[in-house]
Amino acid sequence: MQLDFNLLPALDALLEENSVGAAADRLSLSAPAMSRTLSRIRRATGDQILVRTGRTMTPTPYAVRVREQVHALVSQAQDLLAPERELDLGALSRTFTLQAHDAISTAIGPALLERVHAVAPWVALRMLPEAAVDTLDLRYGRVDLELGSTTPEQPEISWQTLADDHLVLAMRAGHALGAAPLTVAGYAAARHIAVSRRGRLHGHVDEMLAQEGLRRQVAATAPTTTAALYYLRESDLVAMIPARMCQPLVAALGLRTAPLPFELPAVPVIAAWHQRYDDDLAHQWLRNIVGTAVSEVEAACPSASS
Repeated sequence: MQLDFNLLPALDALLEENSVGAAADRLSLSAPAMSRTLSRIRRATGDQILVRTGRTMTPTPYAVRVREQVHALVSQAQDLLAPERELDLGALSRTFTLQAHDAISTAIGPALLERVHAVAPWVALRMLPEAAVDTLDLRYGRVDLELGSTTPEQPEISWQTLADDHLVLAMRAGHALGAAPLTVAGYAAARHIAVSRRGRLHGHVDEMLAQEGLRRQVAATAPTTTAALYYLRESDLVAMIPARMCQPLVAALGLRTAPLPFELPAVPVIAAWHQRYDDDLAHQWLRNIVGTAVSEVEAACPSASS
C-alpha cells in the first residue's frame, strides 16, 4: 500500500474545522478540491471521517479518536522540515566527537572545555587522538570535527584553515644548543626524537640534510608531541614541534625552543568535517568556538623561540 502523506495536512484541517469549506480556506484550496481530497482520505482510511448532520458536519468516532495524533504528526513534520533559525545552547544536549593532533587538543582543550560548559552545559566533547592511519571516520559520522595539518582529499569533506604554525626545535633549559644561534651542522649533530604516529624514524628533513651531505641521529620516536616534550625535560634529546600550538606546554615544562637553521613550509591548523554538517547550527557553533580557541593560541604565541 502506497501512502500519500500529503493527505495528512488536509485531514488535520478537516478535523480542526469540521467543515470542508473552512478547511479549504485554511489550505488555500477550492471547495471542490477539498471535497476530492476528503474522498481520497475516506478511501485511504476506510472511514467517512466527516458525516453531514443537517447543515453541519460531524466527525466519526474514528475521526475523534485520531484527531490529536494527526495534529501531532503534522506539527512534527513541520518542525522537521522547517529550517533551523535559532539555537538554544542552554538546552542543547549533544555529544560532539573531535579528533585532533595532540598538540592542538592540548593547547586549546582547557579554554574550549570551559567555554562549552559555560554556554552549553549539556554538551559533551569526546576528544580522540589522531589516528595512526587515515580513516573514513568523518564520512561515516564517527567523528564530527577533525583538527590536523592535512587538507582532506575526499570531495564530500568540508574544511577550513584556522591558523598557520611553524616548526621550531625544542630542548631542555640549559641545553648546549641554546648557547648560540643554531646552525645546520649543529642541528644534524644533535640527538633527535621524532614525533610520528606511525613510528617513522626518517622524513623530509633527513632527505634535505642528505643533500647537504649531513645525517642526523634519530634516537627514538614518540607517538605524540606531548610525550616527546616530556622526554626532552630529562635528556639532551631535541625535537621539532609546532611553535604556537606547543607553546603552552613548553612553558609549563620549563623547556625552551630555538628557530630552525633552515626553511620549512608552514604547518596549517585545518578543521575538517563532513558536508552534511555545513548548515547544522549546532555544528556551526562548535566550529566557531573551536576556531576562536585556535586563534587565541595563535595570537598569544607570536614568537617562534623563547
